[in-house]
Amino acid sequence: MYQDDKLRIRELIESWVTWRDMGDWDRLRTVWHADGRMAASWREGTAEQFIEANRAGWSKGLDILHQLGGSVISVQGNRAVSQTKMVISQRASVHGVLCDVNAQARHFDLWERREDRWGLVDRRTIFDRDRIDAVRPGERVQLDPLMLGRFPPNYQHLAYLQSALGFPVRTDLPHLRSEAAEALYRCGEAWLRGE
Repeated sequence: MYQDDKLRIRELIESWVTWRDMGDWDRLRTVWHADGRMAASWREGTAEQFIEANRAGWSKGLDILHQLGGSVISVQGNRAVSQTKMVISQRASVHGVLCDVNAQARHFDLWERREDRWGLVDRRTIFDRDRIDAVRPGERVQLDPLMLGRFPPNYQHLAYLQSALGFPVRTDLPHLRSEAAEALYRCGEAWLRGE
């Protein structure tokens, strides 16, 4: 059963990325339990609020994609914690130059099996590092160093782009070697203990 649980959770992790990136909002809802929550760089709230914000952004041309890497999944009874390596790729115009931002990060997820169904209870993102590149060869984007410096280096380019688009990006998001990331790890341990 333990391996079956891990496989089912991994399938949900992969389904989240596929359904979110193709705009299949109804199937995306099935990954979460009804009380599920989601925290991204640009939005925090219930799963339903996250989906609706994505739907609205999708209709306005918001261009965000994800690539998955490996996952580590720990299961304890009806609870599980997973970390999944991934890349957030966002394309938008920054100061008149079309740019791609690629942020290497990890989804940190709390899962629970209820009535024999695994579902996502809480998803947070831990940022490792990012970069920004002009899409068209030969073009360069000039970033405002004061605005860039407002954010931790681990996600400063993504935050810069999203702030320029009008999204309120926090400056205290979990990132590699941060206390906020350590707090998430402790939260995951407590979750597995049933707390």
